[in-house]
Amino acid sequence: MKLGAFSISLSVRNLGLSRAFYEKLGFSKVHGEEEQNWLILKNGDTVIGLFQGMFPKNTLTFNPGWDQEAQDLDDFDDVREIQKSLLAAGVTLETKAEGEAGPANIMLIDPDGNPILIDQHR
Repeated sequence: MKLGAFSISLSVRNLGLSRAFYEKLGFSKVHGEEEQNWLILKNGDTVIGLFQGMFPKNTLTFNPGWDQEAQDLDDFDDVREIQKSLLAAGVTLETKAEGEAGPANIMLIDPDGNPILIDQHR
């Protein structure tokens, strides 16, 4: 199963304070809009998303179809195929992907209560 690019999506209370903190750790903004309450930061291959008021908890995030540079991959598993594999393995999904192709996402929870978002943008 090819899950694509990995990042951690952090649920933050104050986007500006969080951005300043992570910039001190060597992260820099690569995407996002502060006025929309979200930013994507990078340090080398490490990607973190800062989200104010969007997620109830920190969330593990995978992006099928993207590499760590958010560049399109030619060979990837569509989120709907990942969904079929997970359901066949008996995994419960909190949300399911709709449609035949294109952007979609699924959400599942690991045994310790950690949310996992598989979010395909293409």
